[in-house]
Amino acid sequence: MRKVLLSGVFSLCGFAATAEPVVIAALGDSLTQGYGLLPEQGFVAQMQRWLDTQGADVRLINAGVSGDTTAGGAARVAWTLTPDVDGMIVALGGNDLLRGLDPAMSRGNLTQIMEAAKSSDVAVLLVGMQAPGNFGAEYKAEFDTIYPDLAGQYQSLFFPSFFEGLSDEPDPAAVRKWMQHDGIHPNPEGVARIVSAMGPHVIELAQSVR
Repeated sequence: MRKVLLSGVFSLCGFAATAEPVVIAALGDSLTQGYGLLPEQGFVAQMQRWLDTQGADVRLINAGVSGDTTAGGAARVAWTLTPDVDGMIVALGGNDLLRGLDPAMSRGNLTQIMEAAKSSDVAVLLVGMQAPGNFGAEYKAEFDTIYPDLAGQYQSLFFPSFFEGLSDEPDPAAVRKWMQHDGIHPNPEGVARIVSAMGPHVIELAQSVR
């Protein structure tokens, strides 16, 4: 929106406005950062190539920090949202689950992130995360509702799960072939499937900015 307004000012002043790429920051943890992968194999690098092949005029910024929780994301969102950032992919919460953090705390942190984006007039694609069953049904229900609730509250785009592209396997055990040895992080082929599933939503995010 900020770039659109600036373009309008240039046009009114008689200057030719040159379209700039939509800049999208991917705020996340090791899944976004590309843990265990070569730089060109990570989520942001592969998503950038996918967008390029689609002819999307988008530039991605890797704002993933390995080990980050929603609290870490909330602490650094202000300096992630530089004036050139038009949109943001928010993919946080996996480390909250690994540590068994209180879902109410995770919700509060993600709310801070969404508020920061709203204040900066930055569009958001919120990526969901689902809790495993080992914390109990009540914990899972409370955590899993955070993301769709916030997407509805802030009228943001919503992608149900970072691992959506891996969930179409008829045999859950088959997902292992798309994962690294730790069973947590996707391998390059797994990232490619994730990118194919999420990519159209990133294009929609960019179009909402335009």
